[in-house]
Amino acid sequence: MTKLDPFLNAYRDDLADVRLKDQVAAPRYVEGRLAGVTRGIADLRRAPDSGARLDSQLLYGEAVRIFDEAAGWAWVQSETDRYVGYVESAALGAPPQAPTHRLRALRSFLFPEPDLKAPPLDCLSIASPLTVIAEQGNYSELAGGGWLYSRHLQPIGETSDDFVATALEFLGTPYYWGGRSSLGLDCSTLVQLSLACAGVAVLRDTYQQATSVGDVLNGLPGEVALERGDLVYSPGHVAIMLDGARVVHANGFTMSVAVEELSALEARVLAETAGKGFTAVRRLRR
Repeated sequence: MTKLDPFLNAYRDDLADVRLKDQVAAPRYVEGRLAGVTRGIADLRRAPDSGARLDSQLLYGEAVRIFDEAAGWAWVQSETDRYVGYVESAALGAPPQAPTHRLRALRSFLFPEPDLKAPPLDCLSIASPLTVIAEQGNYSELAGGGWLYSRHLQPIGETSDDFVATALEFLGTPYYWGGRSSLGLDCSTLVQLSLACAGVAVLRDTYQQATSVGDVLNGLPGEVALERGDLVYSPGHVAIMLDGARVVHANGFTMSVAVEELSALEARVLAETAGKGFTAVRRLRR
């Protein structure tokens, strides 16, 4: 059998997603059950241990499918981007209702009542899917409890036209390997979250995006004319073209989301990849 990507397919030595029954061998197959993320940000780890490597994060209101649960940890697959990992069981609750809005501000406090003076329950991050059930004054009540400032929300049917402008809102945000929120994120989740606000769903990791997002251009930087919004990939990294000569990206050089000249990034990539350099340019379908 062809080996499946373990980050996008739920299988282990002892069990597997029943939907993979014809693709992987396992002693037990599990259908899984849906649950919802109830924390503003929930870490998705490589192993059921708070010290294990952080592979990604889940956002409030996202749905996951639980395949196994033990010792306070759930082995899940995200319904948003198919990512597989371990999350603390305490971060999960009932399956979420269909979202009516998404959080459009970089972050927003969740209050226990529609009052800015109330001690907040949590802090939510951009692109979190939300179900609004009532409004009072300047606040919206969520199905899962709590109130958000209404001007921070965007109806689920509305989208932001320019995902590059959304990416620029993250300028100065700390680089955080495995991060997927406005408190800290990596290169591929800057792309993922910015596109989510434009209504475009993409996979989480760079290597996954590099073969799936939009259309690949027939040439690399220096060989093709680059446009705003083009995605430039190199081994383990992606940057968003701000115009024909500059990029915005979350990177480990400045340890933040920053704007820099493409030529400076290219020089660094060539040095770090033993001359391999950029590997692909992809353009979103208009």
